[in-house]
Amino acid sequence: MYNLLKGKRGIIFGALDENSIAWKTAERVHEEGGVFVLTNAAAARRLGNIDALALKTGSQIIDADATSVADLENLVDQAVDILGGKIDFILHSIGMSVNVRKGNHYTNQNYDFTEKGWNVSAVSFHKVMQVLYKKDAMNEWGSIVALSYMAAQRVFPDYNDMADNKAFLESVARSFGYFFGRDKKVRVNTISQSPTPTRAGQGVKGFDGFLSFADKMAPLGNASALDCANYTVSMFSDLTRMVTLQNLLHDGGFSNVGVSQHVMEMFE
Repeated sequence: MYNLLKGKRGIIFGALDENSIAWKTAERVHEEGGVFVLTNAAAARRLGNIDALALKTGSQIIDADATSVADLENLVDQAVDILGGKIDFILHSIGMSVNVRKGNHYTNQNYDFTEKGWNVSAVSFHKVMQVLYKKDAMNEWGSIVALSYMAAQRVFPDYNDMADNKAFLESVARSFGYFFGRDKKVRVNTISQSPTPTRAGQGVKGFDGFLSFADKMAPLGNASALDCANYTVSMFSDLTRMVTLQNLLHDGGFSNVGVSQHVMEMFE
């Protein structure tokens, strides 16, 4: 432990259970001296075990629907009051595709489901930042991070409309990040993580096979949820305060490998 986040305050969205990246990040932030509130939609909270995380980290939970501006305004106001000052870091770890859940192929979407998916997965990020921006609730040199995936740039057929959601998310990070940096000296980035066996990830068709494939392609293997939590902590710290508007690839090198020897051997 390095006390990288001593004296820093934040909000962590999306912790669900012990396998989630947001959960691991909350644990690591706590270990590095940061304080935070946890938030999730009430329905998602019932599915997980976030109360145990709150107890472990001495944190309070504020229920909020990230697609509701009113809920987000209440969340930010309460967080500033509970934590005793402006916010230094935000983790947006939210994503959902109803089409994936319902087994709808990408070529046969229910567009009501599509709209709900991009609202939860991407537009919510804009709403979070807009509320923070308008309320001037972030400290200078604060850090906002959202979790993404490489399907925003490359084709992964079974990732379905979540690929579009992640592309939208990354665009929001760049566009809003410009104004947050220029006007408030706040940095905004996305982390494109390896496939990770979270509850959301395991909902994707063929996930176990792809997890194994990515591990064999990447020279360092897949980055775990804990690895991602550590990277996120570094992005929250003052050590990376000139990094903004980036989609940061955190995938053991997978993104730069055309083919690996492990994979070639399967076909020889």
